[in-house]
Amino acid sequence: MGKEEIIIRGRTLYPGKTEGEALVSKGPMMGWGNVKADAGYTVERGHPLYEIPFKGKILILPFIRGSGGFMAYGASASFGSNPAAILISQPMSIAIMTAMILKHPVMTDFEQDPSRAADTGDFVYVNADEGYIRIVKGGNN
Repeated sequence: MGKEEIIIRGRTLYPGKTEGEALVSKGPMMGWGNVKADAGYTVERGHPLYEIPFKGKILILPFIRGSGGFMAYGASASFGSNPAAILISQPMSIAIMTAMILKHPVMTDFEQDPSRAADTGDFVYVNADEGYIRIVKGGNN
């Protein structure tokens, strides 16, 4: 018996294909002053993902909280500490700038909220070229 797989269509902000382990935030994430881009983690006190590295992970969140500071998540690419992709359920204009800086797959405006469908540790295939993600529940073992 195979693992449960969930396919969700969304809108591409930056194209590409990648795969990796999900790092899921069930709540919003804030950027301005709340991300350590050179180390690749959030420093937002009290956030469930506080100081958990996002390097190489598929970062999934429901929406961005705050202003343009979320672009620091994209700036993590300058340090090689960036997520492999960012999936944001609710479309927000600041995600476009983040995608342009990150230059890795970024998707939004999903038909189903991936932050509710996925859990940290699930395996995610991102095909932003064709506009969908595939979540493998329980990882890729």
